[in-house]
Amino acid sequence: MAMLAGLSTLNVKLSVGFEAVSGQKPAEFNVLHRINSIGGISIEPETIDASALEDLVERSVAGRATSGGNFTVAFNATDGTIAEWEQLIEDYQEASESQLRMWIQVSHPSMARAFFVVAQPPLQLPMPDFGQNELLVMEVPLTIEDYVGLDTKVTATDSDAA
Repeated sequence: MAMLAGLSTLNVKLSVGFEAVSGQKPAEFNVLHRINSIGGISIEPETIDASALEDLVERSVAGRATSGGNFTVAFNATDGTIAEWEQLIEDYQEASESQLRMWIQVSHPSMARAFFVVAQPPLQLPMPDFGQNELLVMEVPLTIEDYVGLDTKVTATDSDAA
């Protein structure tokens, strides 16, 4: 079987789901529209100094890994997309009252699995940068509660309402 040279990011979907049972991946996800970019998440181990008095050069062991704490999702700001994100924040606040978490799924049409992150949105949307002759893009920082990684895709509902 020939190895693919690579994949483009065309038709990548970002969808959001809320736990029905605490700690379990949601069975339903909804697509968010007009996503412009999705920030990467890098898992980097911290370094623990394991040196002793006899060591002339520092010795280290891997410690706890860090995800960096957050990642950014940028979307084309329109009345429709802003309404989607305002609804997401409202749904998040309602779910969190019941100790249920929000999951983000990033799926590529040519990949068998999707990336999953348990995340927390900001409590309100930020103001985007405004410049001459530019696309109006809003960047939303999401706090990483738990980086799940690759797992079985969930078919997301796409209302295409935006």
